Amino acid sequence: MKYRTDLAIERKEILDSGSKKAENAKKQKKHEEHKESRESSDGIDVDVIDWGDDVKVTRIEIKDEYGAMKMEKPIGNYITIEAAGIQEERDGIKERVEGALVSELKRLIKFHYYLKVLVAGLGNSMVTPDALGPKTASKIRVTNHLFEMFQADGDDEMSRVSCIAPGVTGTTGMESAEMVKKAAEIADPEVVIVVDSLAARDIRRVSTTIQVTDTGISPGSGMGNHRTGINSDSLGRRVIAIGVPTVIDATTIIRDALTDNIESDEMIEKYINAYDRQMIVTSTDIDMLIKDFSDIIANGINKTLHPGIYS
Repeated sequence: MKYRTDLAIERKEILDSGSKKAENAKKQKKHEEHKESRESSDGIDVDVIDWGDDVKVTRIEIKDEYGAMKMEKPIGNYITIEAAGIQEERDGIKERVEGALVSELKRLIKFHYYLKVLVAGLGNSMVTPDALGPKTASKIRVTNHLFEMFQADGDDEMSRVSCIAPGVTGTTGMESAEMVKKAAEIADPEVVIVVDSLAARDIRRVSTTIQVTDTGISPGSGMGNHRTGINSDSLGRRVIAIGVPTVIDATTIIRDALTDNIESDEMIEKYINAYDRQMIVTSTDIDMLIKDFSDIIANGINKTLHPGIYS
């Protein structure tokens, strides 16, 4: 069966599930017993860092072409921050997730006097599950105009930050990737940070997970509308992508429900082929979750890029 997911951690779970179920169970137990663990096999490295009862960080590094082929993802780093308490609004959970995000972003983006960054909030602000990017972009502390005003080439406390929310092709008639590329040519950043909605395979990860990667992103992937990729090859500069899975494919839910009752893969596929309507599912409280995650991601970006202001 082919499951749709944008999350590297789920691709790794799918990869491992066939022949390593018993081994994975032992490793999961070991992860729970130790503060930090490490796994390395076949071009793929995995680190698990426990941030407490409700926040866990998993770092996956795809090291070579063999690992990329197995994972069906480009070579690079994929960081997953899981926070089960967001939906329950546990006390202090947003601050803990934000702290984990800042820690991981600072590993990928080193602040320095001349740092220039472009932040791009991808997605459709009129469609709530796809509004993560624009909502986040609206909360970014933009400073490029201040550098222009004072004719400064750098600063010890804040980065030179520009921001764009290019919308979607259906409303602009232009590819988001091309608009980000043009903005990058104007701003000439060292790093481009793109924020977008994603799709998950496991319903437990919908609106509970943040993925950070240095391999770029395909705009609209969370809404099932893959467009031209935004990555270092297309932009000619480093790209850090931040995403939250806000939707899950309806066929995935059907597969999971039927698997619990029917052992025949053939019967499951027959049912899906007969009733597949290409639908996606999101949380009923998605509006509040988009607000919460856009707050977390924007604050994480701001604290990473402007350490002197948010210290």
